[in-house]
Amino acid sequence: MPSFKEFGLSPAMVSNLEQLGFEHPTEIQAKALPQCLARRDVIAMAQTGSGKTAAFGIGLVEHLNPRLFAVQALILCPTRELADQVSKALRELARARDNVKVLTLCGGVSIGPQIGSLSHGAHIVVGTPGRIQDHLRKGTLTLDRVGTVVLDEADRMLDMGFEDAMEDILGQTPETRQTLMFSATWPESIRKLSARYQQDPVDVRAESGQGNPDIRELFYEISPGATTDAVMALLSKHQPSSCIVFCTTKQQCDEMAEGLSQRGFSALPLHGDLEQRERDSVLVRFGNQSCSVLVATDVAARGLDIKSLPLVINAEPARDSEVHTHRVGRTGRAGEQGLAITLCTPSKGHKISRLESDRGRAAEWGDTEALMATPQQPVYPAMKTLCIAGGRKEKVRPGDVLGALTGEAGIPGSAVGKIDLFDFQCFVAIDKDYAAKALKRLESGRVKGRKIRVRYA
Repeated sequence: MPSFKEFGLSPAMVSNLEQLGFEHPTEIQAKALPQCLARRDVIAMAQTGSGKTAAFGIGLVEHLNPRLFAVQALILCPTRELADQVSKALRELARARDNVKVLTLCGGVSIGPQIGSLSHGAHIVVGTPGRIQDHLRKGTLTLDRVGTVVLDEADRMLDMGFEDAMEDILGQTPETRQTLMFSATWPESIRKLSARYQQDPVDVRAESGQGNPDIRELFYEISPGATTDAVMALLSKHQPSSCIVFCTTKQQCDEMAEGLSQRGFSALPLHGDLEQRERDSVLVRFGNQSCSVLVATDVAARGLDIKSLPLVINAEPARDSEVHTHRVGRTGRAGEQGLAITLCTPSKGHKISRLESDRGRAAEWGDTEALMATPQQPVYPAMKTLCIAGGRKEKVRPGDVLGALTGEAGIPGSAVGKIDLFDFQCFVAIDKDYAAKALKRLESGRVKGRKIRVRYA
């Protein structure tokens, strides 16, 4: 097994990686990192969860000049969730250097505080194309000292219509920059983008897209109009603590989530029409196990950092085998056994045939009649989420919330789950048996010595 010491990294970075628990490089890190460190342009094909952020992040941090207070690296991401995730990983990697500032610039939140943060300078900016363009137009962000640009999940940014924005942004960076492109799929549009903006790029591919031995896949042929009933039968049969149901359109997401909710299942939709606050609330509730089922489009589910996902259901086959592989790869992570199930009406059978020929193996079909006879049994989540009207901007910290709950409110620490802090609000997961008591006590008590508004999310 190769080690990070073989890459000629600074002793501080090697020590930091050891502290972060990075023992051996993943396949994409072993292949891409030497090229990134050599300042070559790279086009890399890698799935979410393959360790790609460290593959480009280690090189970024090693190349920085912390004394030069200018934006030296720019990472473009398709969604705010992915940008937050990448920023968090880069801050951990940047502990190897003194005083490196990483700034996240995404839409859906007020631009004012971002302008204030930019005025103090930053070394690395991570953001979504639309908001980066806003700052460029206002003159609050300049990219003339950028040495490296990373296009993370470039295929999704193209899918979401960001091509013009990406071209506009790249056009405002030095021509001598290093350009790194990471993509889970390899469409013609990605090859065109690479040809336009990269100089002699090194082509790097991680072979992990060939199927995960820890994932079992099953296919069921269902009648037209029976999709929601089949999804309910699967949830009743497998009783997953968390499950993503993939739909093709936003309307399908809403209808499926509503149909499941009406029958007693804990389900929420996630798609591009949600406002940022709604999106935050949905993701927090799914991530902290106070909602069991997330009904999502492919674009909305990209870049979600969900550690344990025992079941993925495709409400209908994906548009191609690469998207299918990407959906299925969300389960069976970190050594856990995963299950991926695809529902298919007779008219969509050709998509499964194409998937079989692309993979060179036959699909395993389940017994539809036995499945549909499963008694309906909703999955009840273990937690409920409280939303507190106070966040980072009011100097609220997770410890303050935990203290208010376990101190005055008398809730045992074991009943308090994940605490998610945002600028102006905070979400806390509470064991459902204690949720009513926690709500009542917080309503009449104080956080940081002052009264605050609290409600169920």
